[in-house]
Amino acid sequence: MEEFFKKYLDVCLEKGVRIRCSGAINRIPPGPSGVLKNAMEATRHCTALTANFCINYGSRAEIVRACNRLLKKRSGGFFSRLKGAIRPISEEDLESELYTAGLGDVDLLVRPGGEFRISNFLLWQCAYAELYFTEVYWPDFDSTELNRALEWFRNRSRRFGGLENS
Repeated sequence: MEEFFKKYLDVCLEKGVRIRCSGAINRIPPGPSGVLKNAMEATRHCTALTANFCINYGSRAEIVRACNRLLKKRSGGFFSRLKGAIRPISEEDLESELYTAGLGDVDLLVRPGGEFRISNFLLWQCAYAELYFTEVYWPDFDSTELNRALEWFRNRSRRFGGLENS
């Protein structure tokens, strides 16, 4: 990241590219986080394009963070004044209130009809899902197509956000 911004920050400024970051940059070392913060500050006025770097990011952590920030805002700091009587929401707390509580995460999401998006569908539950896209429309999705999807899935290397073991 430090090399990238040393090389390309002037180009970003010249082209009007605003740098943003989604993620907990306060949890990465000061060198890279400082470089990123400087790039965001230097380009805050740029409007031609936005480049959003997802660093130390997880969508579930983002949702939990948003819920806790909303609780804090709406309570006027009331919860924090209770000194531990009410704890912040955790991923487990939030998951227990979803429609799919107790079902576990999605392993394989099949998206028929040639669409290449998940269309606001089970976003939390699909955090580590394998996504199978097919041109076949739903009414024609038969056992042959299902077997193709399952064979494809069987050959996937599932890492659940981690690196592959060597």
